Amino acid sequence: MSIDIVEWSSIGDLAAAMRKGEISSEEVTRAGLDRIETLDEQTNAVRVINAEAIDIARQKDRERASGAATGPLHGVPVMVKDNLDTGDGMPTTAGSLALADTHASADSPVVAKLRAAGAVLIGKTNLSEWANFRSVKSSSGWSSVAGQVRNPYALDRTPGGSSSGSGVAVAAGYCFGAIGTETSGSIVNPSHMNSVVGIKPTVGLVSRTGIIPISHSQDTAGPMARSVADAAAILTAIAGTDPADAATVDADRHRTDYAAFANPDGLAGKRIGLAVNYCGADERVDVLIADSVSAMRDAGATIVEVDMVPVEDIRPFEIEVMLTEFRAGIDAYLAGRDENTGVRTLADIAAFNRENAAAVMPYYPQDLVERALTRGPLTSETYLKARAESLRLTRTEGLDRTLGENALDAIVSPAGGLPWLIDLANGDNRRGTSAAPAAVSGYPNICVPAGYIYGLPIGLSFVGRAYSEAKLIEIAAGFEHVTRARRAPEFLATADFTLPAPPCLSRTPPKEQPAPW
Repeated sequence: MSIDIVEWSSIGDLAAAMRKGEISSEEVTRAGLDRIETLDEQTNAVRVINAEAIDIARQKDRERASGAATGPLHGVPVMVKDNLDTGDGMPTTAGSLALADTHASADSPVVAKLRAAGAVLIGKTNLSEWANFRSVKSSSGWSSVAGQVRNPYALDRTPGGSSSGSGVAVAAGYCFGAIGTETSGSIVNPSHMNSVVGIKPTVGLVSRTGIIPISHSQDTAGPMARSVADAAAILTAIAGTDPADAATVDADRHRTDYAAFANPDGLAGKRIGLAVNYCGADERVDVLIADSVSAMRDAGATIVEVDMVPVEDIRPFEIEVMLTEFRAGIDAYLAGRDENTGVRTLADIAAFNRENAAAVMPYYPQDLVERALTRGPLTSETYLKARAESLRLTRTEGLDRTLGENALDAIVSPAGGLPWLIDLANGDNRRGTSAAPAAVSGYPNICVPAGYIYGLPIGLSFVGRAYSEAKLIEIAAGFEHVTRARRAPEFLATADFTLPAPPCLSRTPPKEQPAPW
C-alpha cells in the first residue's frame, strides 16, 4: 500500500491495512511528519512536533504484533489544538507568549482518552491566540507564539476560527484527525473553510478539564477529520463522564459507538429544516445550498423551510456571558498550572501583554481581555440575566421550539460564507456564519463539506437537540455519501477565479418538488 495513505485513506482503511501488515504505525507516522516538514512552511498549521511520536508509533506496532491493539484508532496519527494540556515535552500555550514554553503537569482527559485508544499524538496545532478571545479585531489563526495559519486551498485566505491549525492539519494530510475546541464557531468554521468534517458535540459530552477555557457554558472539544466516519470514531474515543467536570455527569449515559451511525443511507426518512434566514448572504453560496437540498431530497429526506434564531439577537447576551466566564475560567485554570508558569491570573496576562506589546500586539489589541477584567463574579445579576436570556433565545424559544413544532430531526444551514482574505490590519469578516444558535444553546453541530466556489470550500451545518450526535452523524454521513463533495487542497497561492461562479448545479430538483426556499 502506498505511503500516501496518510493523505487519502480513511481511519478504517488505515486500520485494515495495519491489521493485514501492509503498513505500520511507524511508517504512516513518518509519512505524516514528512508531509509536515515539506508543506507546513506554507500553512503554518503545526505549533510543535511531539519528539516522542516515532517511539510511540513503534510501541503501537509492538502492541499490535502481540495482539494488544486497542481499537480503530490504534497506531493512527492524530494532533490536538495547543490549548489542550499534555503531560509530556510539548508546551500548552493557547498561542500566547505569556505561556510560551510552559508545560502542564498531566494530560487533559481528552488527550488521555486518545492515548488509551491507541492513537499516536504527533504534535499540537497552531490556533488563534486565546482561542480568538483576545480582540474583536483579531485575524483567525494568528497567535503571538506562532504567527498566521494559512488555508491550504488558497494560501492568502483565512483558515477560519480558532481551531484553524487543526482544520488545516487534517485537510493537508498531516494527520488522520485532530481535536479542535469551540466556544462559538471554532470547530465548525475552520471545518467549513478547510473542507473537513467537524463535530461540535453537546456541551457536557466531552470533558473540558485541562483545556484552557473561555466559557464553561459553551466550551467543548470535538473531532475534525476528512470523513464523517473518521470524526465519529474519534468522538467515540473522547466522549464520556469526567468527575472533575460537572457538566459531563450524564455523558456516559448518552455516549455510544458513534461510528456505527455513519450510514450512507442516513438521509432516508429524515425531516430536516432549512434555516432560510441564514441563506441569502451570498447568491453563490445559495446555489450550492439549493444543490445540497436537492441532493438530500433525492436521498429520501423531507426538507421544510424554517427560521433559526438570528445571530444578532443572541450576540449581546452571549458576549456578556463569555466575558464574565472567561475571567473566572482563566483564573481557575492558571491556578492549577505548574508553579513555573509566570502568569497566574487574567490580570497577569493583561499586564504581560502590555509590557510586551511589540511582540504580542503588533496588529491588534487585547480589548476582550481588558473588558473581561471589568466584569463581576459568576453570581452577578448582569451575568445571570445574560445567561438566562441566552438560554431562552437559543433553547426554549429557539432550537427547541423550531425542532419541536416542525417535528424535525435536524436543522441545516450554510456554515458560513467564502473564506476571506487574511487581513492582519482589519481582522476577520465573519459574514454568514450560522454557528451561534448551537454554540450558545450547547447543542451539537456537525459541519460537512458541500462544495467549492473559485476553489474555496463551503460547508453545511447540521444542528440538532442535545445529545443527538448519533442522528446528526447519520444525516451527515448520508449527505457526504450522496454528494461526495470533498476534494484535497492544492496549496494554491490564491483562489482560482477562472472557475465558474456561481457553480453549476450537479443535479436539477424534480419539477414536482417545491423550491428550496
